[in-house]
Amino acid sequence: MSLALDAVTLTYPDGDGRLTALDDVSLTVPPGRLTAVVGPSGSGKSSLLAVAATLVTPDRGRVVVAGTDTAGLDAAGRAELRRTSIGIVFQQPNLLPSLTAAEQLQVMAHLSGRPPKSVRDRALDLLDAVGLADRAARRPHQLSGGQRQRVNIARALMNEPSVLLVDEPTSALDHERGAAIVALLARLTRERGTATLLVTHDQGHLGAADATITVQDGRATLPTPA
Repeated sequence: MSLALDAVTLTYPDGDGRLTALDDVSLTVPPGRLTAVVGPSGSGKSSLLAVAATLVTPDRGRVVVAGTDTAGLDAAGRAELRRTSIGIVFQQPNLLPSLTAAEQLQVMAHLSGRPPKSVRDRALDLLDAVGLADRAARRPHQLSGGQRQRVNIARALMNEPSVLLVDEPTSALDHERGAAIVALLARLTRERGTATLLVTHDQGHLGAADATITVQDGRATLPTPA
C-alpha cells in the first residue's frame, strides 16, 4: 500500500499570525519505491515527514497511509496506525544501551503481542537482511556508527510496515558509509515492498532513489526521476 498526501497545508502560530510550513503539498509514494526529499534547512522537510507519520495534523488536505485516510482517526487511532503500518528511522538511532542488537528489535514486536519465538526469528532475519547477522548479540557500544544505523533501520521494519519514513539517516556518517546506508534502504524498499520517503541533505545519495522531491518555502515540486 502506498503513502499519499493530497493538497496538504500546515501552519504554526507565529506572533499575531501564522507561519506556513507546508503549502498545498501533494505527493504519492508507491509500494516498493524510494522517494527522496531534499531542500534547504527550514524549507519544510521535517514538517512533511511529521505529517506523513501522523505525528502532526495538517490544517487542510488528506493524508492516506496504506489505504487509511487518517483524517477520520483520533489520537489512539493514529498511534495504532503508526504501530502497525508505519516504520520510522530517526536521525539518531537512540538504541537502548543495555540491549543487544536483536533485543532492540524484539522490544518493538513484543508491544504488538507477537509470540516470543516468532519475534526472535524475525529479529534475526532482519539483522541478516541488513548485514548484521554476526552482530546480533552485540550491544550499541560494540557497534560502529553505521552498524547502529543498520539496527535502527531493521528495528523500523520489525512490525512489517507498509510505509517507511526515514529522517536524515546519514547525517552522522561519512560519505562512504552514508552511501551504503542509502543503498541498503533502496534494496530493502524493493525487497519488502515498502513505500519509503527519505529526507536527506546529501545530494550525492540521490542516485539510489526512484524519485526526488524538492521542498522550498513549504512548497514541493512534482517528483522527478533521480
